[in-house]
Amino acid sequence: MTPDGVVEYLKQHPEFFEEHADFLATVFMPHPHGGRAISISERQILALRDKGKQLESKLRELIVFGEENDALSEKLHRLTLGLIKARDVQGVTESIYLHLREDFAVPHTVLRLWSEGEHPQLPEFSAVSAESRDFAESLAHPYCSAHAMVDTASWFGEQALLLRSFAYISLRTERAFGLLAMASEDAQRFYPDMGMLYQQRIGELVAASLQRYLAY
Repeated sequence: MTPDGVVEYLKQHPEFFEEHADFLATVFMPHPHGGRAISISERQILALRDKGKQLESKLRELIVFGEENDALSEKLHRLTLGLIKARDVQGVTESIYLHLREDFAVPHTVLRLWSEGEHPQLPEFSAVSAESRDFAESLAHPYCSAHAMVDTASWFGEQALLLRSFAYISLRTERAFGLLAMASEDAQRFYPDMGMLYQQRIGELVAASLQRYLAY
C-alpha cells in the first residue's frame, strides 16, 4: 500500500484509532525541530501550537492594517473638514496644500485649474498647456510615475530636478477642469502598483469643493 493509500484508508476508517489505541501509544516520530522522538499526541500538540502562532501573527498583521486604515481615515476626515470650512478658491487650495503636507506627508503639491469666465488671480490658474489638459482628461483614475508627465515638471520649479516619483489626480465633473500633481524625492513614495483608493477619494473631495467656485 502506498502512503497515499494509507492516508485514504485512515480517512475512510476513523474507528481505526479507537480500535488500536494501544498501538498508537507506541508510535513515535521525529521532533519537527530536531532532537528526540515524540509520540503522536505530542506531535499534534506541537502542530496546534505552530498553528496558533501563525494565527497570532496573522491577527497582528490585521490589527496593524486596521490601525493604518483608521489613521488614514482620520487624515481624510481632517482634510474634508478643512475643505468644507473654506470660503473661496484660495481657502480650498490652502487647505489642500496644508493637509497633504502635514497629514499625508506629501512634500511637493501643485494644483492647476482651468475654467470659463473670470477667476481669481492665483498661481493655480496659471496657463496650462493643451498637452497637460489632454493628459488630465485621459485619467480615469490617479496615475503614478517615476518621472513628470508631459510638461508638468516645470510646475515644481527649482525642485523638479530632485523629484523621483509623481502622482497625478484629475479633477473633473463630466470633463477635467484641473490637475492635482504630487511629487517626492523618494523614488518609492509613488509607484505604479500602489493602492489608489485614498488618492481617488482625495481627488473627488477636492473636485467637489472647487466646483462651488468655478464656472465651466
